[in-house]
Amino acid sequence: MSKADRVGDYLSHMLTALERIERYTADMDEAQFMANALVQDAALRNIEIIGEAANNIQRAAPEFAAQHSEVPWLVVYTMRNRITHGYDSVDLAIVWRTIRSDLPALKIQIERVRASVRA
Repeated sequence: MSKADRVGDYLSHMLTALERIERYTADMDEAQFMANALVQDAALRNIEIIGEAANNIQRAAPEFAAQHSEVPWLVVYTMRNRITHGYDSVDLAIVWRTIRSDLPALKIQIERVRASVRA
């Protein structure tokens, strides 16, 4: 199985990670998130997974990524890189805003794209 054949798997990985972040932070406000290193670590790890899967899709199936340009593939991967390589200077306020403002819309986009792969 080629990487291009795994697009559905990568999308599923993204959805799983998005759902985990959603579950881990569901009953939290920003202050609670800032005070909970365990949830921070879990959220950051799952953002890394989302970004890596997005990059795998871009590399393995660039035409698929282009057909679904509503998904910010590069932005997601860039955030993953920032967290992974800038681990010592991650701005948790930005991570929190991303969790609350950007990830819900990304989840909807990925659900739609995943549904089109199954169809």
